[in-house]
Amino acid sequence: MTATEQIRDAWAAVLREQWRLETVETVWLRPGDWYHPAVDALTEALAAGSSPAAAAYRLGQVRGAAGVGVAETLDDVGVLYRLVGRDPSLEVVRSLCEGWASSLEASPVQASCIDPESGLPTLEYLSVRLGETYGAARKHAHHAFVTHCLVLVDVAAGEIAPWRRMARSAAMGRALTAALAPGHPMAALGGGAFAVLVARDYDLGETVRRMRDQVNEHAEALHITDLVRTPPRIWIEPLPETHDAAVDLLHHLRR
Repeated sequence: MTATEQIRDAWAAVLREQWRLETVETVWLRPGDWYHPAVDALTEALAAGSSPAAAAYRLGQVRGAAGVGVAETLDDVGVLYRLVGRDPSLEVVRSLCEGWASSLEASPVQASCIDPESGLPTLEYLSVRLGETYGAARKHAHHAFVTHCLVLVDVAAGEIAPWRRMARSAAMGRALTAALAPGHPMAALGGGAFAVLVARDYDLGETVRRMRDQVNEHAEALHITDLVRTPPRIWIEPLPETHDAAVDLLHHLRR
């Protein structure tokens, strides 16, 4: 091994350790399962100045097979690129997302309460939370359509490639989570559409404003402004009188 190769490998090892420390501290949910040899391939490609696309594809495969959502996968690689002082290229993001998607295609579909692309709850989970809302309203002699409403967010901007759709979903999941309190009832409806259950109170207008701001900010931060509707469509949808009708409404809105 030449001196140049030794320096390159040493830098890759240091970069990997910095990446691990930073990502576990900021974005990674399960510290014990972060390392995989695929991370070495990516840091080595960056250290060597070679194309990291193949390594990114492999890392996406590994993360998807391990059940890691695409949002967390993108955030993790974003940490690495911040450490080297630049943004990941379009080629790297595409390869990462395509690798992630390929792992799902090779695995049996499993039911879950979390949409893996956006990291948000599924429509079925939101339907359960709606049932709780209608039940609580009846208990206090109220109507759910008086106390609550749905806020619908539509950022779709035409047909896009699957990997670009995943990047958009990941960004919007992060945006809505940032705009609202933890555990807020919401769901991904597919096709760039999302639903959020909110209280009809004096803060409703401010809640909608925060959602709009976060959608725009996350689209800019992840360089996907070309993938989202500008401005995003955000509107208040009244709840129907019954829970069954509310569930039917959600299924009608699903894409």
